[in-house]
Amino acid sequence: MNASGELVIAVAGGAIGDGRTGSVVAGIVALAAVGLGALARARAKGRLGRGPWPAGGTAALAAALLAVALGVLHLATSTGGFGTGNGRAGAIVAILLGLLGAGLGWRARTAGPAGSGSR
Repeated sequence: MNASGELVIAVAGGAIGDGRTGSVVAGIVALAAVGLGALARARAKGRLGRGPWPAGGTAALAAALLAVALGVLHLATSTGGFGTGNGRAGAIVAILLGLLGAGLGWRARTAGPAGSGSR
């Protein structure tokens, strides 16, 4: 098989991995979004340094949006039901974690300055 044939197989999804790969990638991105959001939220509340950290909240929102998009894309393109090994349950978990990360990132972006008494 030549390189162009391998590229076609990779684009079609045959050479990339098993059916869970998309949901695993979405889950990793969602966990990163939750971690960034929690860190940004703690920093905005003054637990880890001074002042708000809007860049961390923005990064959490971006990662969460990517995780949700990847999870929805995997759900839309996967075949079969639960228990078939295609990663549908993992994609749903990734979507939920992505939404949690988006909430944490949003709260970090809208938090007032540390020590202002805002919760």
